[in-house]
Amino acid sequence: MAVAVVLACLLAVTGGIGVFLRWRASQPYPIPRFDVVDPRRLGAAPDALGRTATLLQFSTETCHRCPAVHRTLAEMARDCDDVVHLDIDVTDRPDIARRFQIAQTPTTLVLDGRGVVRTRFGGAPRRDVVQLEILRLRADSASV
Repeated sequence: MAVAVVLACLLAVTGGIGVFLRWRASQPYPIPRFDVVDPRRLGAAPDALGRTATLLQFSTETCHRCPAVHRTLAEMARDCDDVVHLDIDVTDRPDIARRFQIAQTPTTLVLDGRGVVRTRFGGAPRRDVVQLEILRLRADSASV
């Protein structure tokens, strides 16, 4: 009986840690260093960045959450004329994965109008959190 209780406790703690780590990975966090993205390095046109924001998604062919994130981010960009969505498949581009330190897919970077990385999401970001980041960038660009 005592073994069953210990195993149940270990399972509950392990499950709780997993849920916490998954939640934490999906939260935005600001990028501490000044990093500018050149869209030509990604295989995009030089003018591919959005006026206010670019949602730069890194995916792989085997990622099961990437298509849903792609649909969400592409829809958000379609609804805003100052936002662009770029999806980069890093399956055949390990150089890009190393450059941006992609440890999981999907990973989404939110760039400002100059291509400066402002926020990074590991995992599937929530739509409302991405919208708040876009609003923050709009406020920042309006105050300049």
